[in-house]
Parts: sequence; structure tokens; C-alpha cells
Amino acid sequence: MPSVLVIGGGLAGLATAAALGPAGFEVDLLETRGFLGGRATSYPVNPGEENSEIIDNCQHILMRCCVNLIDFYKRLGVFDRIRFYREFFFIEPGGRTSPISAGRLPAPFHFTGSMLRMHCLDLGDKIAVSRGLLAIRKERARRTDLDRITMLDWLREKKQPQRAIDRFWSQVLVSAINEDLDKMAAMHAFQVFWLGFLARANSYEMGVPSIPLGELYAPDAWRRVGNTRLQLRSPVERIVVEDGAIRGVMVGGERRTADYYVCALPFERVAGILPELDLDLKQFTHSPITGIHLWFDRTITQLAHATLLDRTIQWMFNKSKGRYLQLVVSASRELVEMERGAVIDLAVRELAEFFPRAREAKLEKAHVVKELRATFSARPGLEAHRPASATKFANLFLAGDWTRSGWPATMEGAVRSGYLAAEAITSLAGSGRTFLVPDLE
Repeated sequence: MPSVLVIGGGLAGLATAAALGPAGFEVDLLETRGFLGGRATSYPVNPGEENSEIIDNCQHILMRCCVNLIDFYKRLGVFDRIRFYREFFFIEPGGRTSPISAGRLPAPFHFTGSMLRMHCLDLGDKIAVSRGLLAIRKERARRTDLDRITMLDWLREKKQPQRAIDRFWSQVLVSAINEDLDKMAAMHAFQVFWLGFLARANSYEMGVPSIPLGELYAPDAWRRVGNTRLQLRSPVERIVVEDGAIRGVMVGGERRTADYYVCALPFERVAGILPELDLDLKQFTHSPITGIHLWFDRTITQLAHATLLDRTIQWMFNKSKGRYLQLVVSASRELVEMERGAVIDLAVRELAEFFPRAREAKLEKAHVVKELRATFSARPGLEAHRPASATKFANLFLAGDWTRSGWPATMEGAVRSGYLAAEAITSLAGSGRTFLVPDLE
């Protein structure tokens, strides 16, 4: 049985292992930390406490258009732990709420009824947004400049009103791509709206894990996969290159070998263990995400989730009975240098503008997670610099949301990259398997 050594236990590495294990390969996965999931994981707030709450490092969601992530969850037998929602809630300061959900019309007109009833946009905004969505449908396959311009450039070209930009386009896209409109390539924004909102009437439905993220990758799930050994607290010190090929990896001073190798590490860590790869990563920068966890002494809201308009906080997720809420700020550069207390004060103050019950509630505890390297910044021109799975070493492959997966830096992009690496290995091994699930059309 051919052997594969996967370096990195984030979603890209896990997807590689989940594909290759059942395909007749013996897989060893090495992860530096004591848990799996990379940037999509969970851990106890207070590790020293016996009954400490388990929190996700940040709320991660998916949509039904994330077909490869869904396939990955099915492989692990945990897809039933994802709860899908058909209704979104846009809330203005003061509490006025605009629900949005698919109606009876076929795609791409399924949001017509909801759009007409959105209180947060006036008639001119709604007409402009509708024209913009139809332009995406028309231009997505024929424009050749979408990786050279920002989405804000495109929105201004289409004469979108500022309120429509702030309350619709930005609210959706900044969270989806983790970048500001004036920094994200328009091609990624087009992909989000085409696949998530236009291609199918149900592709927008949002899936939220009903259990902590780390439990999705628990040992019981991997017993279903087979031929896979997960080795935690096994940091790779370097990848050994001899005679122009990869001959092993050094772990704890010991050389480990396999027939094939997959490096599924974040881009900033690759050069440290394999400088011989000579990747040009100067164009890559990071974009941060901040998650703010708040526990109150009473119920603040009955809503399962909501997108909050015109303020710093972008999303609210109801984690437990309306008393434990997680707030999310994507592309959160302005919060990076703020002290923890200032971030919490900002979050509580803004939350009270949307949910009046927060004014009388007592904040029992709070936790702030700043993911400074949450994703790469999906800037114009970067796509040409994203490396493919194959490398100059015949038996080494790359995986990671920063590689050329066909998606921006998302959980779907990470899984796609792992499947692409697995396909490349099976092709080299002479068994040629297909794991990648085609995007919706």
C-alpha cells in the first residue's frame, strides 16, 4: 500500500487524508498542536478548569454552495451536525429588522420578494442592487479584468449608491472573503454572489455547526475513514531534500519517510521547513478576524443569528439560549491594536443598539480572539501568484486555502486544495481518482 505523509492538521490536510485513506493509501498526518482543525477549531476558554466552556476560535459557517466542504463532512459522518438556516436577518441600529429568504420564483429571481420588503434599503437602493446582481450574472464569464480591479471599483462602475454598498454588498462580501471592498479582487466577490445567491435557489442557505468545531474531527469520525493515523503534537522541523527529491521529514530529531508528501501548512510557514522550494510569496499578506464571546445573565435575543448594519460588529451568533453570543468582525484591522477591554466595551455598546435587552443585562464574562493570520488578503493580481498543488519535487504536493484552489480563503477553498493534492497523488501513483466535487452551475 503506497504511503503518504501529510504535514498539517488544518482542513486542507484533513481533507487530503479523508480522500486518500479510503482510496488505498496509508496516510500519516502530523500536526504541531494538540488538536485538529487549524484556524477552524475549538478549545476550552480556561484550560485549567475542569468544566471550562468550549468555544470556537471564531464562528465558521458554510453555505450549500460549499459542495466540497459538505462532501468532507459526509466522509467523516458529521454532516448531520450542521444546521442550515433559510432566513437571514439584517438589523439596523434601533432594532428594525429586514428578513431575507428565498421565495417561490426560480433562481436567480428567488430573492425578489424579500428584496422588495427590505426596510434597510430604499427603492433606489433595491433597484441598484438588483441591476448589480443581474450584471454579475451577465459579466461573470466574459469579463477578463475581474482579477485586476477591486470590487469597490466595479460597484462604482455600476453606480451603486453608498447605502447599498454599505448595507448590502459590503455586509455580505467582507464576511465571506474577509477583506474590505477596496482591497478584494472583484473575481472573488463575483464567485460569492454567483454560487451563493444566484446559481441555485437554495445555495445561499447558511450552515452552522451545532457542536464545537473540534468535535467535527474527533477520533470516532476518523475510524470511518480508515488507513489514517493522526499524530498530534508532532511538529515537523524540516523537510529533507536529497538528490532533487523529498526523502523524509524530521520530527523530534527522527526522520519519517513515505512515498508521497503533502505540505498543508499556512504560506508563512512553508519556507521555514523547506527553503529549497523557492516559492515567491512576497505578494501574500494577511487579513485578520476578531471573534468576541459574551456571556450575559439573561437572554438578549431569540434570533439564531443576525447581520448588524452600520457598526463595527458585523455578525451575531446565538450560541446558547440568547445568553452566550458570539460576535464577529472580519477584516478587523482597526481592532488589532485595541486593548481587550476596549474591544469588549465596544461590542457591548454596539450590541445594545440592536438588542435593547443588552442594556439591562449584566455581562458575566467575555473572551476576545484575534486571529491576526486568519486568511490571506484576496487582493487584485494575487491569483497568478497562488501556487498549484504540484511542486518542482515530483513527490511533494501543496495544500492550503492559499494555494490555487479556485476559491478564496474559505473552509471550502481549504478542502478543495486537499482534494486537488489527493488527486495529484493518485495520478502519480497510477490510480487516477477524482475527489473534487464540481461547483454549482
